[in-house]
Amino acid sequence: MAQAQSKRNWFAIGISAAVVVVLVALGAVVVWMNNQATDAGPAPKGDIISSETGAITFGSGDKVVDTYVDLMCPACNAFEQTFSERLNKLADDDKITLNIHPIAILDRFSQGTNYSSRAAAAVYCVAESNPDKARDYLATLYANQPEENSTGLTDQQLADYAKQVGATDAADCMTAGTYLKYPAAQAKAHNIQGTPTIELDGKVVEGQSLQEMFTKVDAYLKPLE
Repeated sequence: MAQAQSKRNWFAIGISAAVVVVLVALGAVVVWMNNQATDAGPAPKGDIISSETGAITFGSGDKVVDTYVDLMCPACNAFEQTFSERLNKLADDDKITLNIHPIAILDRFSQGTNYSSRAAAAVYCVAESNPDKARDYLATLYANQPEENSTGLTDQQLADYAKQVGATDAADCMTAGTYLKYPAAQAKAHNIQGTPTIELDGKVVEGQSLQEMFTKVDAYLKPLE
């Protein structure tokens, strides 16, 4: 009886140990999957890029404007057409610091091609290799913005537009997909739920409508012009 009882105890211990091993393995898998989901990949670097915030920065004024934009977002394009000329001039005159954050929250609207991530990653490639062409490239992508729920521009088109504005050194970065993970990771890091998200001196511009948001941005910029 004692021998049988001992065998049963050792069997129970063996089962318990096996369960622990399985649970540890499952935990490791979960941690790995979470890390994969939040992996931002390498951060872009360059004279006008902040590797900490993901901002592509122009100007050095005390007043700070941050724009979080998705290249598939029509409202972002409307913001670009309404304010880009004024923002760029204020930044060039060092009356503001303009931080542009290309992010990706609308990949689901490009039929599986992840256009938002691809376009934002391409912008980072240009900003890193040809910083003087970054704003021209952004403007060109907005001018050729694809409709939501389309496949978006192809990788070749993104590269061709870079060459068109004179960003001739960005091709290898784009082809390698170096920063494909970064735009979506930045959206999560900054908790961006919608675009455009605009911050004036660190405070998010709230508004019940796009027009209300634009009115507040306009009121902020006028005294600086």
